[in-house]
Amino acid sequence: MPSENEARYREIVTKAVCGKGKKNCRDTHVVKPPQKPSSILGCWIINHEYDADRKGDSIEVNGRYDVNVWYSYEDNTKTDVTTGNVTYTELIPLKMKQKELITDEVDVIARALKQPNTIEAAIGEKGKDVEVEVEKEFSAELIGETKVCIQIHPDAEDDDYKNVKWEEQVSEEELKSIDTDFLEDKDQ
Repeated sequence: MPSENEARYREIVTKAVCGKGKKNCRDTHVVKPPQKPSSILGCWIINHEYDADRKGDSIEVNGRYDVNVWYSYEDNTKTDVTTGNVTYTELIPLKMKQKELITDEVDVIARALKQPNTIEAAIGEKGKDVEVEVEKEFSAELIGETKVCIQIHPDAEDDDYKNVKWEEQVSEEELKSIDTDFLEDKDQ
């Protein structure tokens, strides 16, 4: 027979967020145009893709994007666009809410809170390359099986159940007869 304390508590196995993290990242990339640039006219980032995996108490985000630089050359008489392909790895540390997961099988959710964005693009010191400063931000969650403990209130549960007037509840036949298309379609 369970003790009085054991009878008042139950453990429930459920999936829950067991760790969260957020990271703001800044990187500088070098793009090498075929001509010596005179000035930078614009810079944008496209084709951002990434995936994430668990690495201990962190989430590793691996991704790629293209850096497009619009520049002038030959003393600002001609323009061109050049593209640099960038790969990156970011490690997002997690604040673990619970150290003991029931299994090692976890789900990882990573979101780009701020897509990669150009902060500054400038001609490098040697005058042949373009240095592009990029900012991005990620949030990550680790979801796994864990146990939660709940307190049972048997008296309250029984009283609530006993007070239901079952004869006043909607029957299945009544539910089936409800017209769900009672709203008029204004487009008709």
